[in-house]
Amino acid sequence: MARITVFNQKGGVGKTTTALNLAAALARAGQHPLAIDLDPQAHLTTLSGVRVTDASESVYAHYRDNKLLATVMRDTGRGWSILPAHLELSKVDTQFGKGPNILNRLKLQLLREQLNGVRPVVIDCSPLLGVLSLSAIFAADKVLVPVSADYLAVRGAEQVEKTLNALGPVLKKRIQRRYVITRFDGRRNMSHDIYNAMRATFGDDVCETRICESVSVAESPYAEKDVFAHAPSSRGAKDYQALYDELTSSRFLDEDDAPAKSPLDAVFGAISAETARPSGTFAHFLRAN
Repeated sequence: MARITVFNQKGGVGKTTTALNLAAALARAGQHPLAIDLDPQAHLTTLSGVRVTDASESVYAHYRDNKLLATVMRDTGRGWSILPAHLELSKVDTQFGKGPNILNRLKLQLLREQLNGVRPVVIDCSPLLGVLSLSAIFAADKVLVPVSADYLAVRGAEQVEKTLNALGPVLKKRIQRRYVITRFDGRRNMSHDIYNAMRATFGDDVCETRICESVSVAESPYAEKDVFAHAPSSRGAKDYQALYDELTSSRFLDEDDAPAKSPLDAVFGAISAETARPSGTFAHFLRAN
């Protein structure tokens, strides 16, 4: 199954809410997803009902102590598991640099431990374009970009598009992405204008499903629940179910076609060879960011 990173370089657009409810929708479909919280604020961890009191219990321990990811993975009791975050993750950028080895570390470790396999992975990350967010994009097959229905968020979406296009030559592929409009208010002309402008700019990369502004979506984080558990008959639950259905029918939740069913060692060797010495494109990207 696919690894989906939920990312936007602008905050306040419903990124963590979307990651939470996508994981919940996948769990409702019986797919037992793995969520990875790469945001030092650890909001997804909190909303999942998991409590982490020490950095050694979080995904940061993998970066600092080379701990296996499986040793910090927690079952949420909601049909999905999580690699929890901790505030100490904010130190990753300064402690480990910004080279290809650290950026590919999460992807390689997921493969080594075979934590992906037949289960999908949903990665939440901070709105800052740093090591953690880049690691999440490098580890992903696809990127889902929540965009709230306001003018500044659209400008932010244009920046995300530039970032993903710049990373394309580095990863030697076009990064598949979908933009989903959140906080949509059908009573406001501006919401419709923004949706139409997004469709005109990004075409079929914009989801037809829109996540409407709703009490259920706003209230569910306070209850530390996904919207399906909080208000299963609500408009918010129906919207996120519709998003899951659309992503499924468009095969966005399918894993990218593998170039070959090679042994894991061959896969690791290929990635290591490609990233051991940054290409001119990669080095240029690192300098520019």
